Amino acid sequence: MSLNMGYLVSTGIFGFVFFAAVVYQIRSPRFHPVVYWFTIIATTTVGTTLADYADRSLGIGYAGGSSLLLCLLLGSLALWYSVLGSVSITTVSEPKAEMFYWLTIMFSQTLGTALGDWTADSMGMGYKGAALVFGGLLGVVAALYHATGVSRTFLFWSAFILTRPLGAVLGDFLDKPLDHGGLALSRFSASAVLLILILGCIFLFPQKAGRKSH
Repeated sequence: MSLNMGYLVSTGIFGFVFFAAVVYQIRSPRFHPVVYWFTIIATTTVGTTLADYADRSLGIGYAGGSSLLLCLLLGSLALWYSVLGSVSITTVSEPKAEMFYWLTIMFSQTLGTALGDWTADSMGMGYKGAALVFGGLLGVVAALYHATGVSRTFLFWSAFILTRPLGAVLGDFLDKPLDHGGLALSRFSASAVLLILILGCIFLFPQKAGRKSH
């Protein structure tokens, strides 16, 4: 939006970055926290532009975009399960599983963006209301994790999907105009602050690598 490239061109750019990051991540012989989280950010950016392209440029709206993306996410999980027999992240230890993992992550990020926009705009909850909804749902997932025996795989993907709409509405809250319920911060400034916070978290909190085989 700020550079006037449009959603399709932006999707192509971030899609290339995402593809390159995934290839490097899969080919890397050991775990690199910065590379891993860079790839996560790449899924977020391409997911955002892809969701906006589906919702706005294709004219199918937030409901249509969310439904389409939900089908793609479920299809990715179903194909992953049919090929490898599990969608648990504990089994992601070889290239084929990693490819399914990153494809599913990308679709979940895209779906999350569409859900965030749908809740904040179409359902009229605004950015603060939508943040409370998705934050509350994450709290429910956390409670289920600590108090029940619900499948950890199900809870992981539920939590991961919910982090994206929460992030999307909080991002909109930072940069949208005051009369739209935002803080009217510069997109560049907001992005820089968030990037600094991400880097701080990467280096402050311990990173745990899974086993990797090739």
